Amino acid sequence: MSPSNFWDVQPALRALYGRCLEPVCRQYGISRTELDILLFLANNPSHDIAADISNLRGLAKSHVSTSLRSLDAHGYICRKPDMEDRRIVHLKCTDLAAPLIEDGRRQQIAFSEALFAGFPQEDRDRFQGYLTQIAQNVQSAMEVYEK
Repeated sequence: MSPSNFWDVQPALRALYGRCLEPVCRQYGISRTELDILLFLANNPSHDIAADISNLRGLAKSHVSTSLRSLDAHGYICRKPDMEDRRIVHLKCTDLAAPLIEDGRRQQIAFSEALFAGFPQEDRDRFQGYLTQIAQNVQSAMEVYEK
């Protein structure tokens, strides 16, 4: 594969990430979306409502809702109404989800190591800086188009 731009490599990145997470999904009997949600909540504790998951991960609200019901039924998450606005429900991973999250994070590290094999640390750090700048640029551009 010889990608000429970001869009060319994106499907392969998604496929590799899915393969990295697949053993965890199989081991715990959960879907990929359910694992994505648990990892999102564990890795982003300040984004703890369903709308955050949907918006920041680009997941359909219906998929998030279905997955949250399943995670709740398994005891992997708990829901807590917001004290100021009862329409808002905060989500938190339970202790029961801790081993699953730990295994998922290990696979996220394996994914990252596969991507950056052969890169010196300074290049990895530089790439992280580029991603941060790209995210800021995207946010600024989106604000222009929202006007």
